[in-house]
Amino acid sequence: MALSALQIAKRRAERNRRRLKSLANGRPRLSVYRSDKNISAQIIDDAEGKTLASASSLEGEKGKKQKGSDVDAAARIGKLIAERAVKAGVTEVVFDRGGYIYHGRVKALADAAREAGLKF
Repeated sequence: MALSALQIAKRRAERNRRRLKSLANGRPRLSVYRSDKNISAQIIDDAEGKTLASASSLEGEKGKKQKGSDVDAAARIGKLIAERAVKAGVTEVVFDRGGYIYHGRVKALADAAREAGLKF
């Protein structure tokens, strides 16, 4: 039986999360979701099952939203999620790329989060 592209991506993301949970040592997880038009990130405490901080390119005033599908938007979201995480008392996380290749927007988000104070 052949697997669809969606099933393959889901398996890859689950495999990545399974590995991260063994390496986390109690640290929260910085999870990235990337669509064709937007990008978002959440800091999730898996032990409690709670979201500690989140940021998305969908945020902003109506009519003044900036483009969310480029590297600049990803860097902006990375900086924003790091600021919100530090405000919530989180400085160390594990990076969950969600099965996406560490390149382009995902890499830009990670680099911006590191520059803004998160350690991973």
